Amino acid sequence: MAGITTSFPFKTIPTRPTKTIPLLLSSLQSKLFGIHVRNPNSFSSPLHCSATINARYGADSRFSPPGRSKKNDEDQALDLSAIRSDSVRLIDEEQSMIGIVSKSQAIQMAEDAGLDLVILSPDADPPVVRIMDYNKYRYEQQKKKKVQQKKTNRMDLKELKMGLDEARQPLSRKVPIASSKINPYRMVIVARLLILAFFLRYRILNPVHDAIGLWLTSVICEIWFAFSWILDQFPKWFPIDRETYLDRLSLRYEREGEPNMLTPVDIFVSTVDPMKEPPLVTANTVLSILAMDYPVDKISCYISDDGASMLTFESLSETAEFARKWVPFCKKFAIEPRAPEMYFTLKVDYLKDKVQPTFVKERRAMKREYEEFKVRINALVAKAQKVPPEGWIMQDGTPWPGNNTKDHPGMIQVFLGQSGGHDTEGNELPRLVYVSREKRPGFLHHKKAGAMNALVRVSGVLTNAPFMLNLDCDHYINNSKAPREAMCFLMDPQIGRKVCYVQFPQRFDGIDRHDRYANRNTVFFDINMKGLDGIQGPVYVGTGCVFRRQALYGYEPPKGPKRPKMVSCGCCPCFGRRKKDKKYSKNGGNENGPSLEAVEDDMELLMSQMNFEKKFGQSAIFVTSTLMDQGGVPPSSSPAALLKEAIHVISCGYEDKTEWGSELGWIYGSITEDILTGFKMHCRGWRSIYCMPKLPAFKGSAPINLSDRLNQVLRWALGSVEIFFSRHCPAWYGLKGAKLRWLERFAYVNTTIYPFTSLPLLAYCTLPAICLLTDKFIMPPISTFASLFFIALFLSIFATGILELRWSGVSIEEWWRNEQFWVIGGISAHLFAVVQGLLKVLAGIDTNFTVTSKTTDDEEFGELYTFKWTTLLIPPTTVLIINLVGVVAGISDAINNGYQSWGPLFGKLFFSFWVIVHLYPFLKGLMGRQNRTPTIVVIWSVLLASIFSLLWVRIDPFVLKTKGPDTTQCGINC
Repeated sequence: MAGITTSFPFKTIPTRPTKTIPLLLSSLQSKLFGIHVRNPNSFSSPLHCSATINARYGADSRFSPPGRSKKNDEDQALDLSAIRSDSVRLIDEEQSMIGIVSKSQAIQMAEDAGLDLVILSPDADPPVVRIMDYNKYRYEQQKKKKVQQKKTNRMDLKELKMGLDEARQPLSRKVPIASSKINPYRMVIVARLLILAFFLRYRILNPVHDAIGLWLTSVICEIWFAFSWILDQFPKWFPIDRETYLDRLSLRYEREGEPNMLTPVDIFVSTVDPMKEPPLVTANTVLSILAMDYPVDKISCYISDDGASMLTFESLSETAEFARKWVPFCKKFAIEPRAPEMYFTLKVDYLKDKVQPTFVKERRAMKREYEEFKVRINALVAKAQKVPPEGWIMQDGTPWPGNNTKDHPGMIQVFLGQSGGHDTEGNELPRLVYVSREKRPGFLHHKKAGAMNALVRVSGVLTNAPFMLNLDCDHYINNSKAPREAMCFLMDPQIGRKVCYVQFPQRFDGIDRHDRYANRNTVFFDINMKGLDGIQGPVYVGTGCVFRRQALYGYEPPKGPKRPKMVSCGCCPCFGRRKKDKKYSKNGGNENGPSLEAVEDDMELLMSQMNFEKKFGQSAIFVTSTLMDQGGVPPSSSPAALLKEAIHVISCGYEDKTEWGSELGWIYGSITEDILTGFKMHCRGWRSIYCMPKLPAFKGSAPINLSDRLNQVLRWALGSVEIFFSRHCPAWYGLKGAKLRWLERFAYVNTTIYPFTSLPLLAYCTLPAICLLTDKFIMPPISTFASLFFIALFLSIFATGILELRWSGVSIEEWWRNEQFWVIGGISAHLFAVVQGLLKVLAGIDTNFTVTSKTTDDEEFGELYTFKWTTLLIPPTTVLIINLVGVVAGISDAINNGYQSWGPLFGKLFFSFWVIVHLYPFLKGLMGRQNRTPTIVVIWSVLLASIFSLLWVRIDPFVLKTKGPDTTQCGINC
């Protein structure tokens, strides 16, 4: 058995001493690794404190030192023998200062007034005394304190009642869009639908007889665009915002003096290739997770290394050591964000709201620690650039089990844990677990979906938190309270039980200010997703999502059909509930004797166990965890048994003949497993929530280079095509159960058919050039009345966009960039996705995709200007060139034919310029860096040069003009 020594962090048996548990591999012949993660010795120190309370007059026993009676207090205030000075400072009964007098004179004046001489300050020089009725003074003081105590009790009761009332309030609420914004928007949508119907009727009933092919192509394209617009538009009919109340969450689940009742969360981070997904990026994500604002004993971070890379393993070991210093620094000064790379590069006033005098000093020291940490990580990366011929060797001389990335055992390593991981201040750190599932030749591993399902099973065995957050390795936690935001929905007693997941919008760093290729995707995240939230919830987008574990296990929401209940004989702790005792059988015999009912119970138990094994796999511990609604691990399981079972559930053959990937966990069958996974849960009747906190919850990186961006879009589009041709196609899947709302189904259908829009879009973008080159047009000459349809259609399109921006808050620049990239991606990446999808379905030709590179350029936005040739650039380049040629040819022809040809030309030119303007960012990408000749100058230079060249050839001033014979009169024989 191979292993890496570590202390196991899971507190299943509190009385058992902590043991050193090795990292387990599925290969029993492997040797122990040579890397050890050592934890500092725990320590405890008693806290000694003392308090001294002085009662000046002895008026109230509540302020008396322990062990003294009220009589002693009175004597202390009236005991003049305690004053050793011969003189005192005297205050009379009217509280007027008499001055310094002898002690005997002060006593005589008090006796003459018939009052007491009370010591006010025996330690002063001279001591201060006052003439007063001491008994009356004590009575008044007691009376005042009773009144004050009553007021305090009333205030405490009122505050307690207010706190309880506040705790009973909902943890979140819907914030509907203002009617002044949403109602005009809906009216314009209805008007646009009617105008579109009249427009299409006019187009169909008025063909162009001398260009029937162009007309028919354009009409088919326009009908498809109308259908696509309906699928995209109507799911945005009920947009909503949401508001969370973190203070109510704390009042309800984090009461002072009581155990913290917030639900545990398992966090999944997936990575594959450390060369394309730099370890420093992954380390920052892990550090932001370990430092987030959530109880440390309720956080477990699992890192999936699907490439079995020793570089990732060693980088994670370094990250665990640095976390011991970084986590307490973050929590002490409440910094945001808690990913060190982003925090130290943030261009803000880091002294704002920081009043601790040691902050500047500790921040400077922490920055030095982080720079040293980066040096160590970069040294590991540099070392990993050249793989030794014999493969990587561990410190003890044994080979790294993952040297063959396609044939290696499963590996699990616990770096930090509840009993084994402490920071520099002695506080516990969250769990940090490294997981690399087993891979063998001949087995399907299902890429990211398979890795995520392996993490679901491992976490179900080791920690089994009711909720799971999944993140890409480059998506760090930007808002440390993000998990609390999700808990406001998932733990809300009113709506939480029906929520399968809470999706956060994706936000990105490192994108140029103008967002040339719509990398931020703001229109989708701020408009479409808000609209879906008002129906049945947003789609799952692959990262930044908090899941309910029971929903991923294929169970239905509470109001649906109940989960199957298992019966148990009581001897096995791994299955269900104990069957009820029955004294008599159906045939009247005693239970101890043979009976038909006993046989039926045994058969029911056997079938129940077989059904659960067929569904979840042959792991009794894991099957038991799936039945625990509130999470937690079986109390009778030892840490060693849990680790052994965790290795078993990530073996490459575990999913055989189970429902993993078809009904459970992340769904297989498409490279966009996120869409399928969310779709299956919505079909079962669950709903999802869209959470948009003011401070973005997560931030990541996006490919800003044109070629990388198109390849990313190609992967998404191909996944949608695969779903369209699969049994999970939203157009018909789940129609029988009718648990998916129709507008939600519209949205899912749109996510699968949008790549097919590339076919009519490519044809429509080619039509302007063909019209200009052939002197034909897709429409007949229109009358004044018919022109109203076109004007109304364009006005309704602009009005819809403007009103949409008004209620969503998206800027017009972001909206326009999205429109431009819709055309760029549509005639390139989407087109290739349709072709590759058809090849896969018809010919079985599969396509392999590489991981999108997360590396950054040293120069700001340097990657933006890098030109990488790919076949995806061919279609848009061709469309752009033929439209430019068409414009030149059309203008030249109009100049040649005279004034009367300019009228029809304007419609064709407008059509062609519409295409060129949408492809303008693509052209900028081809032109290269910004410091070169401006793109617009190049465009106009080409156009004007071509036009003037043709005009020059037409005029030909250097050739004499001679008149020839009139061919119309004498014919060919002239």
